[in-house]
Amino acid sequence: MASVTATRRNTPVAVLTATVAFGLLLGWATYGLHGTTPVLDRVTNSTSAWIVWTAAAGALIRGRRLAVWGGALMMLATCGGYYAASALGGTFGSGGLGTAAVWSVAGLIGGPLLGWAGWTVRRGRDDLRPMAGAVIAMVVLGEGGWLGLGLHYWGEAVAFLTVGALLTALLTVYLARAGVHRYWLCAALAPVGGLLFYLAEKAVLNGLLGSV
Repeated sequence: MASVTATRRNTPVAVLTATVAFGLLLGWATYGLHGTTPVLDRVTNSTSAWIVWTAAAGALIRGRRLAVWGGALMMLATCGGYYAASALGGTFGSGGLGTAAVWSVAGLIGGPLLGWAGWTVRRGRDDLRPMAGAVIAMVVLGEGGWLGLGLHYWGEAVAFLTVGALLTALLTVYLARAGVHRYWLCAALAPVGGLLFYLAEKAVLNGLLGSV
C-alpha cells in the first residue's frame, strides 16, 4: 500500500499539480508581502524570489523532462497568482495585461531553464552540474547588478550581491562534496552569467516600461 501511495505521488500529473499550486501560492505571497517591511518588500519585489524557488522545485522533481515542464508551469502559475492578487487588491491598472504578458513570456523562457538547472545540480551529468549551479547563482548576482547599475539602489545591490556570492559558494561546496569533476566551474561561471542576466533583465524591464 505504501509503495502504491508513493507511486501516485510521483506521477507527472501529481507533480505538476503540486508545482502549479506552489507557484500560485508564491505569486500570491509575493504580492501580499509588498510593503510589510523594507526587507520583505525588496525580497518579494524581485525576479530572484520567483526564479530561485523554481530551481528548488526542479531539484525536487525526479525526471529531467518533468522538471523542465514544471519550471515553465510554475513560473506561469506564479505570474497568475501575483496578478490575480493584484486584481483582487485593486492595483491591477490599465497596463496590467501588458505587464503580465511580458513577465509570462519571460517566465516561459526562464522557468524551464531554472527547472532544468535545479534538476541538473542534483541529478545531472558531472560535466553539466557546475554550469547548472552557475545558472542558479547568476540570477541573484544579475539582479544585484540591476539594482546597483540600473536603479542605483546600492544598499540593496550589495545585499543581493552578497547573497549571490554566498549561494555560489554553497553550490560550489555542494558539488565538490558530491565529487563532481571541475566543480570550480560553478564559481567561475556564476559572475559571467550574472552579467548576462543583468543585461537580459535590463532589456526585459526596458521593454516592459515601454509597453505600459
